[in-house]
Amino acid sequence: MKTLRTIAATAASATTLALGAALLAAGPAQAGTLKIGVLGVMSGPAASWGLVNRYCAEVTAKMYNDMGGVEIGGEKYMIEVSSIDDKNDPKLSINGAKKHTGEGIRYIIGPNVDTTAQAIVPVLEEAGAMNFPYAFARELYTPPRSNSVLGMIASYQAGPVIYKRLMADSGVKSIAFVARNESDPLNQRDQGVAAANMLGLEVLASEDTYEPGTTDFFPVMSRIVQLDPDLIVLSGVAPSDAPLLIKSARELGYEGLLSTETAQDAKILSEVAGDAANGFISVGGASTPEISDDYMNAFREAYVAHVGEWNDEAGTKVYALEVIIETLKAAGKAAIDDIEAFKAAMPGLKVENRLLKGENSLAYVGTGFFEQPRQLPIPMVVNEYRDGGFQTLFVGSVD
Repeated sequence: MKTLRTIAATAASATTLALGAALLAAGPAQAGTLKIGVLGVMSGPAASWGLVNRYCAEVTAKMYNDMGGVEIGGEKYMIEVSSIDDKNDPKLSINGAKKHTGEGIRYIIGPNVDTTAQAIVPVLEEAGAMNFPYAFARELYTPPRSNSVLGMIASYQAGPVIYKRLMADSGVKSIAFVARNESDPLNQRDQGVAAANMLGLEVLASEDTYEPGTTDFFPVMSRIVQLDPDLIVLSGVAPSDAPLLIKSARELGYEGLLSTETAQDAKILSEVAGDAANGFISVGGASTPEISDDYMNAFREAYVAHVGEWNDEAGTKVYALEVIIETLKAAGKAAIDDIEAFKAAMPGLKVENRLLKGENSLAYVGTGFFEQPRQLPIPMVVNEYRDGGFQTLFVGSVD
């Protein structure tokens, strides 16, 4: 019996040592869960905008969780993503923001347009939460507001760059604007008109609009095509409307250029407009093969495995959760529940950008536009649709 007890004690001791060694090898102990919210349009004409937000967050979370979670303040956290469809309705956005913050979520990715992003600002400020919207209204990001971070390139940042490039490369001298009769597209149109005037372009049309839910775009495009501008800008156009507008213009005999400052879906363009969409210019995802680093390539593979296909816009929206994680790591675990600690770490954040080739840093930008660093460091990739996919025209930056 004594021998058996000795053997048992020795075995227990060996097991304890083995467990200790395993825990040391595993690194920091598991502390809990980092909850991230996604709030945006996931149904209707603009559904792909919010769905890509959701898929990017889910894929990034899975990549970190598969590696054991993210280390913040010496402790490991698994990432949990909670998504809510606001259907592009401000009332639903407010309800969604209240639900997220009521569940203790302090960091929300989205919403996708100005009206829904502006609607939730009081909820964010009352609850002590931050969001990373894809809305262009400057007042979201300028003092005294400080709880929102622009997640992409704004139309007033990309528009002048695109127009100037087309003036130089394609001889564009005249321009016309068409917008859906909603506040967000109308705001983008007004910003585009201001940029065109600044550059000395002849603005042939700037008041033509169509109503939400329109499927016959011949009436609105007929007048524009008759003016024969060198460039037609589809301001704030939703992915499902763009190919119909393009197809109508081409069938009416328009042979000039078409562009937009919003992200688009190559699959929808191909299925609805086909070759008529060739030459269509839009702001693209920030992950062209020429600039994608190994980590971005791994993300692309994981995204395709998760969703079934790649969406160019995912190359932009991958940045949100990556930057949130890096800021939390810099700020420490107090920032998981306290956004003031998060904000304090924002100006000094400068870490390796694993998404881009070369010596690039993840750091907040936008001070020149918003008087404070409230924008993600997204490369300004401008695409041209051609034969079923996007081709990169050029790559710039907000700065």
